[in-house]
Amino acid sequence: MQNFIFWLFALVLLLCFVRSTSHWWFMSQVHTAGDRIMCDNVPGLVNIQRQLCRENPDVMVATGKGARLGVEECQRQMKDQRWNCSTVPRDDSVFGKIMKKASRESSFVYSMTSAAVVHEVTRACGRNELKNCTCVTNHKDRSQKNFDWKGCSDNIAFGLRFAKLFVDSVEHERDPRAKMNLHNNLAGRRVVQSQMVLICKCHGISGSCEYKTCWKGIAPFGAVGSYLRDKYHAGVLVTVNHSSSDSSELVVAKGKSSIKPPRDDLVFLEESPDYCVRDSNTGSLGTAGRVCETTTLGNGNCRLLCCERGFNTIQIEEEYQCACKFHWCCLVKCKICRKTVDRHVCN
Repeated sequence: MQNFIFWLFALVLLLCFVRSTSHWWFMSQVHTAGDRIMCDNVPGLVNIQRQLCRENPDVMVATGKGARLGVEECQRQMKDQRWNCSTVPRDDSVFGKIMKKASRESSFVYSMTSAAVVHEVTRACGRNELKNCTCVTNHKDRSQKNFDWKGCSDNIAFGLRFAKLFVDSVEHERDPRAKMNLHNNLAGRRVVQSQMVLICKCHGISGSCEYKTCWKGIAPFGAVGSYLRDKYHAGVLVTVNHSSSDSSELVVAKGKSSIKPPRDDLVFLEESPDYCVRDSNTGSLGTAGRVCETTTLGNGNCRLLCCERGFNTIQIEEEYQCACKFHWCCLVKCKICRKTVDRHVCN
């Protein structure tokens, strides 16, 4: 009965959203509702995505988790920026009007969410949660002489294929914005692949590591997020090459007009709006009320985050664990202490 009520509530919730700007990112908000809810009711899924959803329910659970992971990592990486990857409540585009603009921020969101789907689908495969995916045991790289390829490497190829098929299928039009989105989707997927790490286990008498067996695994997603944040700051402004036979071909806006942007760079078509002030036309929420820092000179600094409008300092009381003691065996008990701290808030 409880499950029925939950599913009914989720369905009603889904139907309450405006569908004009819907996107598959909305799966990040309802991935715990199960694959059937996502497949049949998430606004913004195109026909190919719904078909993939119905045919691969186990993969769709991982895809929904990936959507959520992408949103969370985006917010973690941008928490000290003027644009902090904020989401809009009761909006099935998740990020609101900001994503309508082909800006640097849009490029970051597309690359991050695409990468997150690869990451979560690959992880689910490694945990044996997908019926049509297994880990990789037949390693072909024989160039390494100081260890043996053993164990089960993460099947990144499966994650890449499914993410491309599912995420890219939204971009069915050959217009510049679609080309931009596809470029950034690919850049995000390639980062997950390039950040794979070598995991080794030592063998030998008393852990001497006389020889090692190794396999490849995907890196923690935080490493992917940090890499993409660097790419965000180094993003490339592109334009349409009107002299090309492909009227929607993207080329670097500065310099020679025939140069295509590198595949691993993030690209954008428009300069970013002003994120300092609230603007209902662009979807900017502004920075008023944001907490800033006075002790740092970089991102999150009050002068930069508050756009030189100034800030107010307030005192709040925080709770924290203190006087922790270890009790045999194996329990740690702490007291709850309180302290007054200063918080700086943008005007």
